[in-house]
Amino acid sequence: MQLRKGGMTQSCRLILKDPSFSMTSKKITRALISVYHKDNLEPIVNALAAEGVEFVSTGGTEEFIKGLGHKVTPVETLTGYPSIFGGRVKTLHPVIFGGILYRRDNASDVDQSGEFNIPAIDLVIVDLYPFEETVAGGGTHEEIIEKIDIGGISLIRGAAKNYKDVLIVSSRTQYSEVLQLLKDKKCTTALEDRRRFAAMAFDVTSNYDTAIFKYFSGSEDIVSFKSSVQDGKTLRYGENPHQHAVYYGDLDGLFEKLNGKELSYNNLVDIDAAVHLLSEFKGETGFVIIKHTNACGVATGTSVKEAYLKAFEADTVSAFGGILATNQKIDLGSAEEINKLFFEILIAPDYDDDALTLLKSKKNRNILKQRSELKVDKQFKSLLNGVIEQDFDNKTDEEVDLKVVTKKKPTSSEVQAMLFASKIAKHTKSNTIVLAVEGQMLASGVGQTSRVDALRQAIEKAKSFNLDLKGSVMASDAFFPFPDCVEIADKAGIKAVIQPGGSIKDQDSIDYCDQHDMAMAMTGFRHFKH
Repeated sequence: MQLRKGGMTQSCRLILKDPSFSMTSKKITRALISVYHKDNLEPIVNALAAEGVEFVSTGGTEEFIKGLGHKVTPVETLTGYPSIFGGRVKTLHPVIFGGILYRRDNASDVDQSGEFNIPAIDLVIVDLYPFEETVAGGGTHEEIIEKIDIGGISLIRGAAKNYKDVLIVSSRTQYSEVLQLLKDKKCTTALEDRRRFAAMAFDVTSNYDTAIFKYFSGSEDIVSFKSSVQDGKTLRYGENPHQHAVYYGDLDGLFEKLNGKELSYNNLVDIDAAVHLLSEFKGETGFVIIKHTNACGVATGTSVKEAYLKAFEADTVSAFGGILATNQKIDLGSAEEINKLFFEILIAPDYDDDALTLLKSKKNRNILKQRSELKVDKQFKSLLNGVIEQDFDNKTDEEVDLKVVTKKKPTSSEVQAMLFASKIAKHTKSNTIVLAVEGQMLASGVGQTSRVDALRQAIEKAKSFNLDLKGSVMASDAFFPFPDCVEIADKAGIKAVIQPGGSIKDQDSIDYCDQHDMAMAMTGFRHFKH
C-alpha cells in the first residue's frame, strides 16, 4: 500500500469504502506534541522515536524534543505561518486541525487531505495553560486571562472527537498510562484505548471550562450551577452496604492519615461535622465528640486532656465508637485518657511521638493529622430532580449580636456560656436545644419534630448522666413560638436563654422570663440545619 503525504492512494480508498473492512487498531506514524509541562515527557518521546514516529511541535516543546536528539517538524513548516500575536495563535490552522479531524474511513475526507496536502496526525499530546493555578496563586487579571488556553483546548477537543483515528493525551497525569500503552503495543492503539483517552480528554476540558466560568461569573449575576472535581476515590460503600459511593476531592490535602483502615462514607460525613464544629473555637483549646453528625460532647479547657474529659462527661455512652477532634497538639497525658475509649477516628493538628505510638496500638483506629483549615463558602446537594445551593452558614453568634430583652441581664459567665451553646446549636440537626455552662456542653436534644421535645430530650439526657442543670443556659437554633420552652427550662434550673427571636409571640417568652428571674438574649440569626 503506497501512502502519500496527508492522503492515501486510490487502492486504499477502495478498501476503506468496503463496510466489511474494519481498522480498529491504528499504528501511530505522526505525533503532534505541544505541552506546557514537560515533566516525564522524555520517555514517551523516546518510545515514539524508537518506533519511527515523526514529530510535529511548537516552541519550547520543539526545542525539548530536539534536545533529546530527535528530528522535529515545526508547526510553522506545515502551516506556512509563524507563531503570531505573542504566541496566542500557533496551531489554529486547517493543516493542523485537518490532519487531526479528517476521517480515515471517509473517502471524501481522504481525497481532500490529499488535495490540500494535509498530513495525518495520529497522536496529539497537549496540556493546558495553568489557569486554576494562576487564579489560586493570586495572579493579576491580565495574567489570568493569558492563561486561558485556546489552541490547546481546541486540539484536545478535535483529537477526542476523532478518537476513531487519533489518540489524545490531554494531561501529564496520563503520561504513565500512555507510556505503558506505547511500550506494550509498540505504538499501535486499539479503538477502546483511544475512546478511553478521549473520555479523559473531555473530563479535562469540561473541568477547565468550569474553572474559567467560575472566575468570570464571580462578579456577574448568572444563575447557573457548575461544579467540577477531578479527584475521585471509590469508597467501600455508601451510607449503607448496598449503596455505591465515591468521594470527590483532595482529602490528602486536608488530612494526613497516620493509622487505620480506609475511611468510609459515614466516616467522612462525621469528619465533616467534627471539623466544622471545631472551627468555631479558634484561639481556644477545644474538643468535640461526634456521633451521626451531631455533637454528643463539646468542651474547651486549659489543656486537651481537660477539654476531652469535660466533653466525654456529657455523654459517656454515645461517645463509644465516635469521631473525636481537637484543635491542639495531643500529648501523652491526653492520649492516655483518650486511649481508654473505643473510637473510630481521632483528628488533631499534631501528636507527640509517644502519644501517637500509644494511639496507634489499635490498628483499625483512624488517626488523622489535619494539615489545613477547612474553608467553605457554598454548599449544595441533590434535591428532587435537581441541585440546591446556598451560602454556607459561616455566621457565628458574637457578643455584639446579643440583644438582651429581659429585665435581668445575663452575667459575664452566662454570656460566654450562651455563645458557647449557640455555636453547638448551629451545627446540630434541627429542631435542637443545647444546654451548657461556660466551656462545657451538658446535653442536647437533636433532630426533633418540636422544640419542646428537643428540650425534654436534653433535660432527660443530662439527668441520666447526673449533670446538674442549675445555673446552666439554653440555646435554641430558632425562635420559640410559645413560652412553654422557657417554662420547662426554668423548672429544670436553667437561668439564661439565647435564641434568634422573630416569633410573633416573642413577648410571651420574654414575659415569662421576667416573671421568673431569667435572662434572655436574642441574636437575630436563625441556625436551622437539616
